Amino acid sequence: VKALIKVPNARVGFAKAMTLFFPEQRFTPGVHPTAVVSPSAKVDPSAHVGPLCFVGNNAAIGRDSVLQGQVYVGDDCQIGEEVCIYPNVSLYPRTQLGKRVRVHAGTVIGSDGFGYVFDAGAHRKVPQVGNVVVQDDVEIGANVTIDRGALGPTVIGKGTKIDNLVQIAHNVTIGEHNLVVAQAGIAGSTRLGSFVTLAGQVGLAGH
Repeated sequence: VKALIKVPNARVGFAKAMTLFFPEQRFTPGVHPTAVVSPSAKVDPSAHVGPLCFVGNNAAIGRDSVLQGQVYVGDDCQIGEEVCIYPNVSLYPRTQLGKRVRVHAGTVIGSDGFGYVFDAGAHRKVPQVGNVVVQDDVEIGANVTIDRGALGPTVIGKGTKIDNLVQIAHNVTIGEHNLVVAQAGIAGSTRLGSFVTLAGQVGLAGH
């Protein structure tokens, strides 16, 4: 005799059941002895800061968040509750992550936008002084790059999922619950609405 469980959506039911049989790894709260944490940073006592992490001045790490190892958190970064950051992720200064954000290994958030102006026979750099804002329940794959805005923020909307090897340029605004599949590239100041899907290797021109 076999038990039969009927559900409205088999794939949703499967996803929920898998979390019961294969629960996520639990991390012990606290700061590893090899981590470097600025005295002005605020790390919630329930958070885990793993080996060789760096947390800069005035950064904040919220309740039950995890920095697994060799994670760089720049000055004035804000990390919300229940965030999981995998090894070798770099958050440039003033990056903001909402609640339950997941950032996979090798990703860089807040690097300079690709902004230059041709002047006197050379490419003059335009300072990139904005930041990146990642809203709640976003998952970002491995080796993704999200550039800071030239002036205002680059924004990743709530519930959006970004695959590996995606490039998001400065001042892009991505709406809520989007899917951005591997090797897509989004040029500066592009705006996406909500529930948009970009398939693999899609390229969007600026503005």
